[in-house]
Parts: sequence; structure tokens; C-alpha cells
Amino acid sequence: VQLQASGGGLVQVGGSLRLSCVASGSIFSVFSPKVMGWYRQAPGEQRALVAQITSGGSTYYINSVKGRFTISRDNSRKRVYLQMNSLEPEDSAIYYCNEDQLSWPWGQGTLVTVSS
Repeated sequence: VQLQASGGGLVQVGGSLRLSCVASGSIFSVFSPKVMGWYRQAPGEQRALVAQITSGGSTYYINSVKGRFTISRDNSRKRVYLQMNSLEPEDSAIYYCNEDQLSWPWGQGTLVTVSS
């Protein structure tokens, strides 16, 4: 299994980005049931959960991104997305996706930098 995140970049405070993550490999039959999540790691900090989405579309967000971020998924394309609005400098980090048991290898992530 390979996880490839993309869509990061440099954005000003208040801006928006849409991250995408695609899972590749022989996992089509197992991707759909998985709870998928977006995680982020800022310099000097541990990787932490940002948002999750179940196979049925139920979502969870950490408090600091509620109302600003939206997670979604496309099971047919084995993709999970993170729409990020009203970005703040504290959102700057490398963003990764993975399933909730973290049994798949981490990809390289995508860097988000929010400038003030």
C-alpha cells in the first residue's frame, strides 16, 4: 500500500487549500470500510490526528479545525480529501493521511505553510 498526499503549498492567513490523498496497491476491497484520517506534524512536534471520516461518511475533527476544515472521501477512487479554509499560522505542518489503525506505511505527506 502506498499513500500519496498532495495539494499543499504556501498560503496567506485566511486562505484555503484542498489536500488530496490517494491510496494505491491491492487494497480496493479494504479501502472502503476503513476509517480514514488526516494527520499533521509541525516542526518539533509529534504527528497528530486532525480529522477522520468513516466509511459511512461520519466525521470527526479536533476542536481547533472545527468549522474551518472539511474531510471527505471517494471510495471508488480510493481518495480522501481535506478542504482547509480560514487557514491560520498554527495550521502550518506536513499533512499525511492514513487509516485509523495506522497499519499502512506513511507517505511523504504534503507541506502546508501559512504565512502571517
